[in-house]
Amino acid sequence: MKNIALIPARSGSQRIKDKNIVEICGHPLLAYTISSARNAGIFSKIILVTDSKYYSEIGIRYGAVSNYLRPSEISSAHSSDIEWLSWCITKYKLMPDNRVFILR
Repeated sequence: MKNIALIPARSGSQRIKDKNIVEICGHPLLAYTISSARNAGIFSKIILVTDSKYYSEIGIRYGAVSNYLRPSEISSAHSSDIEWLSWCITKYKLMPDNRVFILR
């Protein structure tokens, strides 16, 4: 069994502009989530699920996988989690024997 971490980080936050990449102590916010997942030592893969090429590049730099951009039609403030989860499972071909954890 493999443990997979999914980290949602869409751009276009309404209340705090680009909150996922706001720097705190020299690192973007999403870097701390990726770092926590890596330090947990239980994940065989950490996937950053984003609709932004820029966010994707940052995630990769900090050790996440981000091969695909989340489509805009499932990246709005009103999109449900099941939409991006279904998309992610299909895109990354996650198998039923994987344990998937959503880290926010």
